[in-house]
Amino acid sequence: MREPNLEIERKYLLRALPPEAGRCRSVLIDQGYLPGERIRERVRRISDRSGERYVRTLKLGRGIARQEFEEETTAEVFGALWSVTRGKRLQKRRYFVPEGRLTWEVDDFTDRDLVLAELEIPSVDFRVVIPGWLEPYLIREVTEEKGFGNHELAR
Repeated sequence: MREPNLEIERKYLLRALPPEAGRCRSVLIDQGYLPGERIRERVRRISDRSGERYVRTLKLGRGIARQEFEEETTAEVFGALWSVTRGKRLQKRRYFVPEGRLTWEVDDFTDRDLVLAELEIPSVDFRVVIPGWLEPYLIREVTEEKGFGNHELAR
């Protein structure tokens, strides 16, 4: 059984947004990181047709498996924390593409020419099969590559 609050995911660099992703449900994410070196805390405003919601997240560790603690918060808390994230922000449109029992999350960054796909998997040794709709757009896996984590991408 998987440890609670353990996030296991693989990340892939894409050459463009696959049309399949563009046809799926999406949200706009404004994301900022609070100052800190050992603890990564972020705040998010997630917007879609139904409105906005706000989330605080703490992530510990690096690589494929990390501890993640997340909670909903208020617009007021988001606003107060957002003010200290200047210089460590990003914006992306996230598309949710169901594939069997899993869901690919494809992030199209709005402030740069970058598209990443992530897949949360049930175990570290889970064999990821790249679906046909994604294959032509795949450049390489970047799960362990420094520089492709959202914290490093934030500016």
